[in-house]
Amino acid sequence: MTNPVDAINGNEYDIRPGNVENTHFDVAIIGSGPAGYTASIYTSRAKLRTIVISGSLPGGQLMTTTEVENFPGFISGITGPELMMNMQQQSERFGTTIVVDEVTRVDFKTRPFKIFTGSTHYTSNSILISTGATPRKLGLKSEVDFSGKGVSYCATCDGPFFRNQDIIVVGGGDTALEEATFLTKFGKSVKIVHRRDKLRASKILQERAFENPKIEFIWNSSVIKIEGENKVAKVTIKDNNTGKETILNAGGLFVAIGHEPNTNIFRNQVELDERGYIILNNHTRTNIEGVFAAGDVHDHRYRQAITAAGFGCMAALDIERWLSESRGKEG
Repeated sequence: MTNPVDAINGNEYDIRPGNVENTHFDVAIIGSGPAGYTASIYTSRAKLRTIVISGSLPGGQLMTTTEVENFPGFISGITGPELMMNMQQQSERFGTTIVVDEVTRVDFKTRPFKIFTGSTHYTSNSILISTGATPRKLGLKSEVDFSGKGVSYCATCDGPFFRNQDIIVVGGGDTALEEATFLTKFGKSVKIVHRRDKLRASKILQERAFENPKIEFIWNSSVIKIEGENKVAKVTIKDNNTGKETILNAGGLFVAIGHEPNTNIFRNQVELDERGYIILNNHTRTNIEGVFAAGDVHDHRYRQAITAAGFGCMAALDIERWLSESRGKEG
């Protein structure tokens, strides 16, 4: 396995494969991103031997984000990849082992816990799950082409970039209506494209959206194409009943059709809710003693980089305390 290096803004983003000599750790963090990296900074600084198994995309969703303007401490903003690179390097400064590998299976039934990847397996006295959640996509090639160039999955993150523009929001649930209402603060107009003739959103959100003069609904329709030069300029929608296609001018397209938590490998290992998010029982603890979770893998409400980092801090402190208490009992 080669050592891939990503060049980000002229810097080397070092992402090493999992060839670690001693494979037992005090803390194993599955997943990177703001939650995982923040937790690792705390646990490594506390002299706990820590590994981060980052997955195939170190840094998570922020690696596909251009400008981040709402993360504290960066007056002029920072790109998502830069922010994640800084977090990784800060974590490594305190001694964290970071490997790029996919976790394929875990065993939390007995301690030490076991983590299996494509190339190796690790054991650890404690676990932090910070694998995040993935936005549901429309499934269009043009959606991928314009991701970060006018196509977004987070109004709170990107709304201010679309001032005085015509914006399209896809979806019909609470998230879609919340995002559309939020976007009216910035956009010239907001069109909600929904594939059905009725909304799934709560009544109060529907009422607010219907009363907002900037919001227009396009019913029984789907987005089939996104066009533009270097950013979104036009969106083609198709009437699901008649097949008629209409081209709309738009500076931005927000996809708000839900998220999928990245928890498949944890089924039958930790308790999940009906949507697949990890259930926390006591702060950041799961139902398994010694297994913790942080970030979007359990948080389906806020989904911000700063809240994920906050949960990572909380989890690290909980892990430190739990390990200390466990060693005291063993002693």
